[in-house]
Amino acid sequence: SFSAVATSRAQVQQEPSAETTEGTGISISCSHPNIKTTDFILWYRQLPERGPTLITFSHKGSKALSDPPGRLSVAADRRSSALWLARPRRGDAAVYYCAVGD
Repeated sequence: SFSAVATSRAQVQQEPSAETTEGTGISISCSHPNIKTTDFILWYRQLPERGPTLITFSHKGSKALSDPPGRLSVAADRRSSALWLARPRRGDAAVYYCAVGD
């Protein structure tokens, strides 16, 4: 499971919380300093009273998101990534998780 990978080997770190107002873009960052060459970076979100769902994943570079609108950017050294939510709505309020796995 990705959660076990994230906690034991990859040591993924995220800020505890981030806030924005409706329609104002926000960047959520994630640090994964021990990422392996073969690992993918995955981002999930968990809406209130729902299970987590995968919203995007990437190996490197930058990738556009359609739902929610935004972008996933992976640092050149792949040791960090950031999820940009371009036009957050009230319904996008959720817990956003990053994980790494192959």
